[in-house]
Amino acid sequence: MHDAMLIAMAKGMVFLLSQQVKQESFMRVAVVENMKSTPLGSLGIALAEANAEIEHFRPWVDGGLPHGVFDHDALVVLGGEQNALDDENYPYLPALVRLMHRFSESGKAVLGICLGAQILARGYDAQNLLDAGLEFGWKPVEVTEEGKTDPLVAGLGPVFTTFQWHSDTFTLPAGASRLATSSIAENQAFRVGRAAYGLQFHFEASSAVVDSWKVEFQATIERMEPGWLDRYPALAAAHAAKADASGLAIARNWVRMIEAVPRQEKQTIYGQSSS
Repeated sequence: MHDAMLIAMAKGMVFLLSQQVKQESFMRVAVVENMKSTPLGSLGIALAEANAEIEHFRPWVDGGLPHGVFDHDALVVLGGEQNALDDENYPYLPALVRLMHRFSESGKAVLGICLGAQILARGYDAQNLLDAGLEFGWKPVEVTEEGKTDPLVAGLGPVFTTFQWHSDTFTLPAGASRLATSSIAENQAFRVGRAAYGLQFHFEASSAVVDSWKVEFQATIERMEPGWLDRYPALAAAHAAKADASGLAIARNWVRMIEAVPRQEKQTIYGQSSS
């Protein structure tokens, strides 16, 4: 065997083959969009800081959703123009309700924003309240006593500024913790289980995101809140920076709750030596 190895080396034909099992601990996050123009904003910054791998799903286009809970460490469900009960026009909604519940019950981090929060509440048999009251623009949100000790909003102070855009809301799911509230929507933030959160407000809507929304949805905003666009420069100057700060803090707090499951990846490494 020794002589054969020497002959092979002399001919420059030795290939070393080794198998390595590499443990990958990066986090994989599924992001479900429910309409166009819903960027991740501040949440995207926090996920990028954590080197998260993001997979986007657009069921409002093709009905596609994650196949289950095992391919991703966390689930984000963004806002949308539809209501959480509109199964007729958005037939993927019941499957999304079940998916959010499964992720939550598995102990994985879940984040529902605006419509996403309403869908999460539906998944826990809460009541969806349609056209309950319009909240739009930068608004104050009050942290509850339970919220003051919750890792998502603890440290924000008793009141923080964030961006709102909704008229639907929901009742508090049974067993959930109410973390934040406002005069218009009592349930601004809640948690079920280890790290499944529903946030009625758009903490992810950074000043850059709101800037793009005011252009793209100009007609809708003027019809909904007449005169808001004219007041926008003053409103942004007064509130945008504070909302950016609270939004990024919330995003980073949630990302820290994602528990990345190490994945084994076999790698074949080839080497060649020549004389």
